[in-house]
Amino acid sequence: MENMNLFPVVVVFVFSLANYVQAADATKPLTPVLQELVDQHLVAGAVVLVADKDRVLEVSAAGEADMVTHQPMPENAVFWIASMSKSLTGTALMMLVDEGKVSLDDPVEKYLPEFKGQQVAGSDGSLHSPRHPITVREIMCHTSGLIRASDKSLKHTQSLKEDVALYAKHPLRQEPGTKFEYNNCGINTGGRIIEVVSGMPYADFMQKRLFDPLGMKDTTCWPNAEQAARLAHTARRNIDKPDPGVLVQHNADKNVPARVIEKLSEGVPVPAAALADMGVGMARTYARHYAEPAGGYFSTARDVGALCQMLLNQGVYRDKRLLSAGAVRTLSAIQTGDVPVNPQEAYGVGVFVKIRDDEGLSVGSFGHRGARRTVMWVDPTNRLAIALLVERFDMTGKEQQVVYGSVFKAAIAKYGPAR
Repeated sequence: MENMNLFPVVVVFVFSLANYVQAADATKPLTPVLQELVDQHLVAGAVVLVADKDRVLEVSAAGEADMVTHQPMPENAVFWIASMSKSLTGTALMMLVDEGKVSLDDPVEKYLPEFKGQQVAGSDGSLHSPRHPITVREIMCHTSGLIRASDKSLKHTQSLKEDVALYAKHPLRQEPGTKFEYNNCGINTGGRIIEVVSGMPYADFMQKRLFDPLGMKDTTCWPNAEQAARLAHTARRNIDKPDPGVLVQHNADKNVPARVIEKLSEGVPVPAAALADMGVGMARTYARHYAEPAGGYFSTARDVGALCQMLLNQGVYRDKRLLSAGAVRTLSAIQTGDVPVNPQEAYGVGVFVKIRDDEGLSVGSFGHRGARRTVMWVDPTNRLAIALLVERFDMTGKEQQVVYGSVFKAAIAKYGPAR
C-alpha cells in the first residue's frame, strides 16, 4: 500500500436493469465485454465507467434496463449498492479521524456510553467481562463480536440511535479482536459514532461532507421519483419454470395494496419501482428517513467513480482534499491483523483488502461488494480502481469469477499501466 502515489484509474461496472432508453455504443472498448456477459445470461444489463484521477475515460452500457419493458440499459442507472455503503461510512469516519475527533484505538464506549459494561457470552451461556472493551477499529473491521444483524432476537427499529442502543444490550458473541464475523451492526455503530462526534444526523454528515464535495448527486437511501425511474431492477434465475439459462426480473412487493403502503410510509410518497425491487419494508425507511450505514445507499456509476477517484488520488478530488493520504492508507490497510477473513482477503476500515492475486486484481487492492453482487475495487499496482455494481440475487461463485474476472482483466488490459 506504499505506492498510493501511482496515478490511478477508476473503473466502475454496473449490472442490472433500469427504466430509461439509451442504446449501447458498441464502439467503446469495454462494451463488447459487457455484451458477452449479457449474451451468456449472467447479467441482464451493465454499465461501465472508467476514469483516471483527473477525468472519466469511458462510460459504456449494454443489455436491458428493464426485463419487462425491454428498455436498453442507461449509463446513469441507479443501483442499490447495499454493503458498498460500508466503504462510504468508513470513508466518512476517517474524516473524523483526520480531524483528531476519533481514534480507531478508542473504545466505542468513549463515544457511546451505552456500551459500558458489555459482557461476553460463554459457550455455556455464562457471561464474563471482555479482555478489553470493543474498539472503533474492531467495529469497522468486523472483529468486535457484536450481535449479528440476522439474529432473530434483535428487534430492529427505524432509528439509528435506537438500533445501536439495542446492540449494546446484547452480550458479545466472542472476545473482541479474536474472530472475523461479517456484521452490519458494527458498521452501523460506526455511523452512530459519526452522529455523536459531528453533532449531525448520519445522513446529513454524509451529504455535506462526502456526497456534495464529490458531486454524488444520485447517492441516497431514498430515491426520488426521477431517480426511481432510472432504478436498476434486480435479476434472478427463473424459479417458476426451471431453466438455468433464463434470467427474470425480481418483484419484491408482490402487489401490496396502496393503502398498506401508505400506512407503512406514514403518507410519505414512495416510488413504486423502489418497492418492487426492495420490498414493502422500504416504506418504513422513507417514512422515518432512516439511513443504514452498513447497507442503505443507492448510487450510480459516475457517483461511485467520483468516490474511487478521490480514494485513488490519496484523498484529493478535483484539487480539493477530503482525506489525508495517511487516512487513505489506514482505510486501505489490513486492520484485522492475524485474524483470518477468507483465503483471498483481509479487511481494512469498511473495505476488504486483497491478500491474493485473483480476478485480475493485485495484492493490496481494496474495495467492497454488495448483497446483489455489486463491487468496487482500487488496485494501486495496476493504477486502477474498479467498482463492479451487479444486481443479481443468485449469482453463484463461479459466475462471479466469470463476471468480475472478465471485466477486471479487460479493464486492466485496456487502461492499466502496460497499455
